[in-house]
Amino acid sequence: MKVSALLGERFKEAPSDCIIESQALMVRGGYIKSVGTGVFSLYTPAKRITKKIENIMREEMDAIDGQEVMFPVVMPASLWSESGRYESVGSALLRFKDRNGIDMVLGMTHEEAAVHMARDAASSYTKYPFMIYQIQTKFRDEPRSRGGLIRTREFTMKDAYSFHTSMEDLERYYDIAYKAYERIFARCGVPEVVAVKSDSGMMGGAISHEFMLLTEIGEDTIVICPECGYRSNMEAADCVVENEVCNVEALEEVYTPDQKTIEEVCSFLGAPAVNSCKAVLYQRNVDDSLVIVFVRGDLEVNETKLRNYIGAEVHPAVVDETMGVCPGFIGPLGLPENVTVVYDESLKTLNSFVAGANKENYHFKGMNMARDVGDVEYVSVAKATEGGICPVCGKHSITISRGIEVGNIFQLGTKYTESMGMQYLDKDGELKYPIMGCYGIGVGRLVASVCQVSRDKFGPIWPMTIAPWQVHLCALRVDNPEVKETADKLYEELKKLGVEVIYDDRNVSAGIMFSDADLIGVPLRMIVSPRSLERGAVELVTRDKSMSKDVAPADAAKAALDTVRDMIDAINAKA
Repeated sequence: MKVSALLGERFKEAPSDCIIESQALMVRGGYIKSVGTGVFSLYTPAKRITKKIENIMREEMDAIDGQEVMFPVVMPASLWSESGRYESVGSALLRFKDRNGIDMVLGMTHEEAAVHMARDAASSYTKYPFMIYQIQTKFRDEPRSRGGLIRTREFTMKDAYSFHTSMEDLERYYDIAYKAYERIFARCGVPEVVAVKSDSGMMGGAISHEFMLLTEIGEDTIVICPECGYRSNMEAADCVVENEVCNVEALEEVYTPDQKTIEEVCSFLGAPAVNSCKAVLYQRNVDDSLVIVFVRGDLEVNETKLRNYIGAEVHPAVVDETMGVCPGFIGPLGLPENVTVVYDESLKTLNSFVAGANKENYHFKGMNMARDVGDVEYVSVAKATEGGICPVCGKHSITISRGIEVGNIFQLGTKYTESMGMQYLDKDGELKYPIMGCYGIGVGRLVASVCQVSRDKFGPIWPMTIAPWQVHLCALRVDNPEVKETADKLYEELKKLGVEVIYDDRNVSAGIMFSDADLIGVPLRMIVSPRSLERGAVELVTRDKSMSKDVAPADAAKAALDTVRDMIDAINAKA
């Protein structure tokens, strides 16, 4: 490929709406072009990168006995009604009618299509286990499209679905897929990706992991213990606390005028927040019924855990006088009967604490749950905190980081096979439901994530395994006959050796040529210039500046090939 013929321009400045560095570099470098909110066209460099990532995925999926298939993007709504998700999934699922008035959807995920494909073809236990996978376009009507390819509405995903006759076999294969994912990310040049325990969300299933690339711009919050290696998405992280043992005191109603927040109340009463109980109010989306969560005063509610516990979507409450509660002074005693009350585990061992009195301008001191409230169910609905206790090793070592989710795996169980009537005959002639696993990686998101963590202020530094080209040949002063002749010859030699080369054959200044080369981000650069030829050499320079050497023109193509191979081997050695 010659730069003079490459479609797409490179820009010095990024548009003002580029909010993160990877987005800015991919726009400036001529990788992507916005078509609409969360929808992008890919120029050649980005397409070449995604193709290489997809090939790595195919190789790793084939290596664990995956069978590549293709599901449709457009599906009848009836298929999603079988699983129950047509009604339960919110507005992210794009619904429409075709010309015949039939309800249709654009696939945001393909569990239903996978079961539909397999249920008639796998009616005997002799067909199990098996895994099918695809690399396909999906559409999620994402309300918060941001960051270029980080969060889009239309995207390409590798998703795989495995089918098993026992949980033991699913667990065995889940571990195999887990390791395959680690190899995929390492081969793509980002071995820093870590797997974290996660919440299954709308996918269902008991066990799931997200693969996170740790970066400050990530939307997900990751809970990590550097002491023992515990990792979890905040949504699924355990919050472990220790409560100070206090003397049990008599319950006392205290006048606290206009002290409504937990900070105000604790300051007014001279009590630490860890010895207090605060009420956080929500309403169910379906009927606006009130949900009151009581949690230790210094902690926050993990809304994902709350939704999972009560089995309903919720939103922050808008309180009015008909609800029978006293905002700012709500406590566990004297609540109306028509509310759902949730007690976090952080309150379980508090034996003398401050809480609302459910009376304007009054709080209780010396409240004791067992004595004053009685036998209640405690559940974990609090968020983990920096410096908190690790649920595995028990040390005060929890740290909070940010990350981009680049992949996920789920043990789905029989959620979809049972709801969609997929059965097989086991060896005893009994009908049973297959057990499923699900494994996904967003291709475009992975491209943008690699760009985010593998870059400098001038542009991306693509890992050799996924770079759009392997060598960037720069001919400085192409109007010089010797430079042009040498560069043209090297271009042909590199192609004959099978090296992927992009050749900047333009008659532009060195500043423009190198600026564009930085934005294209090819990991190995070959420079032909009057100055290098005076030395009887061409320059080989890595994009990250870790290597620079002169090579004789006659040996340069072979030297570039050897360097490319060495760089690929170095990446694959980490897989």
